[in-house]
Amino acid sequence: MQWTLVVPVKALDRAKSRLSDTADGLRPGLALAFAQDTVAAALACPAVREVAVVTDDARAGRALARLGARIVDDEPGGGLNAALAHAAAVVRHRHPGAPVAALNADLPALRPAELARVLDAAAEFPRAFLPDAAHIGTTLLSAAPGHALRPSFGGDSRARHRASGAVELCLAAVDSVRRDVDTGGDLREALALGVGPRTAEVATRLLIPGQ
Repeated sequence: MQWTLVVPVKALDRAKSRLSDTADGLRPGLALAFAQDTVAAALACPAVREVAVVTDDARAGRALARLGARIVDDEPGGGLNAALAHAAAVVRHRHPGAPVAALNADLPALRPAELARVLDAAAEFPRAFLPDAAHIGTTLLSAAPGHALRPSFGGDSRARHRASGAVELCLAAVDSVRRDVDTGGDLREALALGVGPRTAEVATRLLIPGQ
């Protein structure tokens, strides 16, 4: 089964505000590096046919298009979940029979093989999700053909996605798909897993708590 992934990228000047103490003036560049490494790994996954990035940030759009992502404008302007629903509708119009999954853009340690394992497991259900490393949020939400994505990201999205009827995927050895980065501690854990080249380059200039 070949998936189309929808990846939301916030305007870089507002992204990753909780990393301000760690990244300081490098925060927009770090957010872009996260997204680039996430998209590059997703495009290298054999289970992925296409990555559609939904963003209104011109810099991010140009950089991610160069990697091979399709750029979808954030036309609703109604926040993260509205953007994801819009992008899912756009890609479904192009590939009506394709399964669709929303994937966080802040997974700099993402491994294509681990992503493939998650998508293979998700293919067994109408809708499924993978909780993040903290078991509070969600890093991936999937919808099979004929089923709406119904995203509810933000805050305690694990509980909301589970309440919506999506099946929680309980998988071992997919740490790179769970490890999103919001804080300096998260980034330290991602670096321990092994991040992509763009994040690694920016991280050499950061003061990361605990290092």
